[in-house]
Amino acid sequence: MEMDVLSRAPHEFPRRILLLAAGLTPQIVTETVYALAHQDPPYYPTEIHLITTAEGAERANLVLLGHDPGWFRRLIEEYGLPQMRFDANCIHVLLDANGQPLRDIRSESDNEIVADQVTECIKEFTSDPRSALHVSMAGGRKTLGFFLAYALSLFGRPQDELSHVLVDPPYESHPEFFYPTRNSRIIYTGPPDHRPLDTREARVTLARIPFVRLRPLLRTDPIGQKLRFSEVVRLVQEAVEPSLVIDLGECHIQAAGQQVHLPPVDLAFYAWLAQRQQRGLEPVTVPSEGCPEMSYAKEFLAIFTKIPSPRSDVPRVKKALKEGMTKEYFLQRKARVNRTLERNLGAAAAPYLVTPCGKRPETRFGVALSANRIQIKQS
Repeated sequence: MEMDVLSRAPHEFPRRILLLAAGLTPQIVTETVYALAHQDPPYYPTEIHLITTAEGAERANLVLLGHDPGWFRRLIEEYGLPQMRFDANCIHVLLDANGQPLRDIRSESDNEIVADQVTECIKEFTSDPRSALHVSMAGGRKTLGFFLAYALSLFGRPQDELSHVLVDPPYESHPEFFYPTRNSRIIYTGPPDHRPLDTREARVTLARIPFVRLRPLLRTDPIGQKLRFSEVVRLVQEAVEPSLVIDLGECHIQAAGQQVHLPPVDLAFYAWLAQRQQRGLEPVTVPSEGCPEMSYAKEFLAIFTKIPSPRSDVPRVKKALKEGMTKEYFLQRKARVNRTLERNLGAAAAPYLVTPCGKRPETRFGVALSANRIQIKQS
C-alpha cells in the first residue's frame, strides 16, 4: 500500500481535498480552483474546505454559494469543471475559547486556539490513505496561513501539497474579481482613477511551495488522538533533538515525551551510564569473564543508594556487587533497561538505548545522547 501511494501523483487519488483559509476575500476559493484546473496535469478537487472567521463565512456563503452572484457555480459552469463538493458544511468557522464563532484573530489566546483547530483539521484530512490534500496558504491573516503551512509540515504525506495563488495587479484583492472569465467582463479600479479592467485579461497562477514533511518523526500515532498544536511541535522537536531526564527520586525517566518507570536497580544502572556521558567520560567496556570491575560497582552503588528502594534491595544489591560488577550482571542490566525502553517507546527508543560503540574487542557501551541533552535530578 505504501509503495502504491508513493507511486501515485496527487491528481490520481480518489479523494482530492482542497483546504484554504479566507478572511474577508472569499475570492481565494475560485482563484485557487481556477489555477489548479489550468495547471498541467490539472488537479480537480473532489471536495473543498474553507477555514475562516464568522464574518468570512458570511461572505463566502453570500458571494460564493448563493444563487446570485454564485461565483463558485459560475466558475464550474463556465469552464465545464467536474462537480466538486463545496457547500455550507464545508465552511469551517473558527471558534473562540468559549466555543463561540470567532470574529477575528487578534489576541495571543486567539492564535493558540486557532492553531489547535487548524492542526486538528489537517490531522483529520491526512488520516485517510485514499486522500491527497492540497493546502493553499494565500488567504486569511498571515498567522492563519502560517498555521496551515506548519500543520501540513507536521502531518503532510508524500501526496500532499502546499501552494500560494498569484494574481496579477490590479486584479489582486479586487472585490469584484473572482477568476479570469472566458468572455469580457469589465470591472473598475478604485478611486481616484476608476480605470476599467477586463477580467478576461487577468493572469492567475499557482506557485507550489516545497515543505519539509515531519510526520515520520512523530513518535506517537496521531490518528485518533486530539493533540494541541504546541504538543505536536514539542513531539517533533523531541525527535529532532532528543532529551533525557532521569528522576532518581521518582524512579522514572522522561524520554520521547513519555514517562517510563524503571525498577531501582535498572534505573541506577542506566543513570550510571548516562552520568558518565554527561560528565564527558568514556563509555565502559563489558567486564571480562571472571574479572569483576570494582570501579563500576562503586560508581553504580553511589547512584543506587540515592534511589528510594525496598529495604531488602540494598543489602541484596551490595552483596551481588561485593567483589565488583561481573560480566553477567552488566549484560543482564543492559538487556533489561533496553527491553523496558523499547516496550514503552517503540521505535522512538533508539536515541535512548544503551548502545555499543567501537570495534571488538574494544567495544564500549553507553548512552549516546549529547551531554547537554541529559539531566539527572533527585526530586
